[in-house]
Amino acid sequence: MRTVTRCEAIRSALSIHKLRGAVWSCLLLLVVAGGSFAANAQAEDWANWRGPRGDGTSLETNVPIKWSATENIAWKVAIPHAGHGSPIVWHDYVFVLGADLELNERRLSAFDRRSGRLLWDRAVCSPSAERIHRLNSHASSTPATDGERVYASFLDQKEMIIAAYDLSGNELWKVHPGAFASVHGYCSSPVLYKDKVIVNGDHDGEAYIVALDRATGKTLWKTPRENKTRSYCTPIIREIGGRTQMMLSGSKCVASYNPDDGSRHWIIDGPTEQFVASPLYAHNLLFITGGFPEHHTLAIDPTGRGNVTDSHIVWRHKNKGVSYVPSPIAVKDYFLVASDGGMGTCFDAKTGEIQWLERLGSHFSASLVAAEGRVYFTDDDGITKVIEPGPKLNVVAENSLGEPCYASPAISRGQIFVRTEKSLICIGKSATALGK
Repeated sequence: MRTVTRCEAIRSALSIHKLRGAVWSCLLLLVVAGGSFAANAQAEDWANWRGPRGDGTSLETNVPIKWSATENIAWKVAIPHAGHGSPIVWHDYVFVLGADLELNERRLSAFDRRSGRLLWDRAVCSPSAERIHRLNSHASSTPATDGERVYASFLDQKEMIIAAYDLSGNELWKVHPGAFASVHGYCSSPVLYKDKVIVNGDHDGEAYIVALDRATGKTLWKTPRENKTRSYCTPIIREIGGRTQMMLSGSKCVASYNPDDGSRHWIIDGPTEQFVASPLYAHNLLFITGGFPEHHTLAIDPTGRGNVTDSHIVWRHKNKGVSYVPSPIAVKDYFLVASDGGMGTCFDAKTGEIQWLERLGSHFSASLVAAEGRVYFTDDDGITKVIEPGPKLNVVAENSLGEPCYASPAISRGQIFVRTEKSLICIGKSATALGK
């Protein structure tokens, strides 16, 4: 048997000591990283219309409840171009769309989330100003990002234009996937799914829904919408009953499609012609609000196939508590709606029973958002009422920014981002105070 010398024993002991030290260092790093992850586990980017789930909800905590034009404001900057499109947030970027009507340009702008500093500003297209509804704008769509590219959507003369940029503002591709005509103007926000950018092309002509390749802009599928009627609904995508369903209202119907190939799962005729508000999925029901000329709120069982007009509507209200433009929200057991005329309604989500219907603002254009079980109603005057949903109206806070607001808020990393008529505002603690 080989004899171990004293020097070898010392070297062995030192090696074991170093190994143990390395192990403890790794464990310490894991603990620190775990603590950091736990602290930021609920931090979410707001990367597209209506946020990470497309339904206006945030999973974050410590979201601001109270503010004013001067209090609890991290930063406020002048926005360079007009529009009603909502901001999106990805890490340290905030993106918005705008229209420079003097130059006839539609633009995509990027801001530093930490300071509000304008990072870059790009002209996407240069059309003449289209005819719009008095409550619309020439930049009402909300962009979307996957962290590699930012996708912008505008009307370019008589065609839809979709463009992709990298995070430094370099144009990657630009395509015209189809015609678009509406006396009310344009507002189609892109939806990202797998390798696709999906855009709703409901308009007064050969209407369609189209899926483009994220990397190239190439058309992957294009599904006709046979009723050929203007609508502005952004679809939502959910896994329901073993099927991937892309659901939307508009063009005289409510329908579900397979986003992989554009084939249709089911359809409900009507209940009216035109829609703007996005649908919502909660409690195993698809909620629809809006319409013109008739106004409806529906709860639909989305498990059917074919035409389910007479079989899958669970509950319905006509005229009462209906929104045309602002998208609704579901929190806990409640379904809440902000009507264009300034009324707020809280329904029991499963039964449709109205819990309360009260005036909450002058007029609503912004869609509802929610965090920590509270719902944010922002009216056109820039006044936000924070509501605790329940059988009776409970206003937790009322906050005014002192500026008109038509865009929907975005919630990300403990802050609320609001686009007013002339400003981009970050509500909450500064990025330095948040330690981000």
